[in-house]
Amino acid sequence: MPTQLDNALEAIITGLTAEGQVFATVPFMRDGVAMPIFAAAPPTLAHYLAHFANQNKDVPFLVDGDIRLTFGETYAAATCVAESLVCDHGVQKGDRIGLAARNSANWMIAYMGILMADGCATLLNGFSSGEELAYGIELAECTLLLADDGRAARLEGHAHPAKVVLFGHGNAPSEGLAAVWRAPEGVPAAIELLADLGPDDIATILYTSGSTGKSKGAWSDHRGVVNAVMNYVAQSAMAKVHVESVDGPLTDQPCALVAVPLFHVTGEVPLFLQSFAIGRKLVLMPKWDAGLAIRLMAEEKVTYFVGVPLMSYEIANHPDLGQYDLSACKSFAAGGAPRPVEHVSRIKEAFPGSFPLLGYGLTETNAVGCGNFNENYLAKPGSTGRPSKPMVDLAILDDQGYVLPQGQVGEVCIRSVANFRGYWKNDEATAAAFTDTGYFRTGDLGYLDEDGYLFIVDRKKDIIIRGGENISCIEVEDAIYAHDDIGECSVFGLPCERMGEVPAAVYAMKDGHPAITPGELRAFLLERIAPFKVPLEHQIWFTQEALPRLGTQKIDKRSVKARYLSEAAPA
Repeated sequence: MPTQLDNALEAIITGLTAEGQVFATVPFMRDGVAMPIFAAAPPTLAHYLAHFANQNKDVPFLVDGDIRLTFGETYAAATCVAESLVCDHGVQKGDRIGLAARNSANWMIAYMGILMADGCATLLNGFSSGEELAYGIELAECTLLLADDGRAARLEGHAHPAKVVLFGHGNAPSEGLAAVWRAPEGVPAAIELLADLGPDDIATILYTSGSTGKSKGAWSDHRGVVNAVMNYVAQSAMAKVHVESVDGPLTDQPCALVAVPLFHVTGEVPLFLQSFAIGRKLVLMPKWDAGLAIRLMAEEKVTYFVGVPLMSYEIANHPDLGQYDLSACKSFAAGGAPRPVEHVSRIKEAFPGSFPLLGYGLTETNAVGCGNFNENYLAKPGSTGRPSKPMVDLAILDDQGYVLPQGQVGEVCIRSVANFRGYWKNDEATAAAFTDTGYFRTGDLGYLDEDGYLFIVDRKKDIIIRGGENISCIEVEDAIYAHDDIGECSVFGLPCERMGEVPAAVYAMKDGHPAITPGELRAFLLERIAPFKVPLEHQIWFTQEALPRLGTQKIDKRSVKARYLSEAAPA
């Protein structure tokens, strides 16, 4: 039965999306299917940034060490980046501009500048190896790459087509972004170019690891990303109305800690981009450290925390927690990986005045999917919640694309205007990702209960989710097979209390070839793929026996995993 909170939220979102209201929707035909879009949504991300940065121009926005910027100051800095991209670097509409760096205020300003120059923000995984970065740059045909020193160093010696422009962190935007900085004379290029950009134009490319090995570049148009952002804004408005109906008016500025990578869709859409519309302050940290996170949350009065499940769990169990006042933080959200049920109760126990939340979305849906909130999450901690209104049409489909009855397990499929448009230069993968009726096939298996709550039970895709990072088993296997002496291997995920899952591998040598040790194989892999994808030495097994195979002659991964799971040392 729907709970009191379900009914309250349903009534609020129905009111907010009614005709004539701020979040009213109108039908839009995409690929022959009618789906809702927000009637009042800005046409592009460049328009969205211009409007809300001006609306909140005097409101504090970014805190990055000693750097503090308002929305207005941030937009002015991005205007200078856009000016230089156009005038100094020749960026033209639709050019893919790579961004490879750790989180910082300057990363955010660079991202904005790319969009304001009518470019496509191409977000490279900051954890990638040099070879992987070069592959992503070449796949997207980037003409320019904005990179920090660390990522640029990894790229050295790897061929790619982009001109590399360096930028730094922790200093004023005009210093850190000096190589891509020009103060406009007269009307800024960012303003002049607004007229040339439309909702059908390409906005972003994000990289996703699926079951087919190498990363794919998921590209989205401006309409999709803007409506994804506005769907989150609508959800925030719904939550605000509900909280104020119970506790009275909220007076503190919303504030979030940026603890997830900005190159991932969770960091980009619901965290970063949404903040413009809701006037939210963002506090940055160079890399994840639970002790630093607690201190920053107390100092800056963080009201909202989002991270992979591991992060909020580490905060709840940190020995220094009692030394800081975190009472301003009312929400501890998780996404990017399943959250163990025991984490939910532990977070509520550590923060009795707050609630854990859980979101479900994908790179390909621009993070839009489902949400499980407050009391309902405590009641159904195994569920990722209900489909997010008003955008999401969620269905459980069989392999033929037919809707399955309530309670039956099938593939979780999402249809909305926020979905990506396709995989860059990969028509075959794009076609396979969608049904004839416009649903995106997530590769996750799940069911809807009697209250419309989604439960994920398994994955169709051969991926491991390590602390929110997707690892393609096939990609790691391909890297192992690159060793001339290895005859067969199998890569699979092992459960890990801290990271959720970690990669493991079993390998055998070719007949007559000398054996190599797990340590030697690990060193071989570290030269080719990102470290987070490489199993630890004690989770790599050498076998002299042939790996079990199915009737199709494919390696029987379930049997391999079951056998070595019992031998695995604690992750």
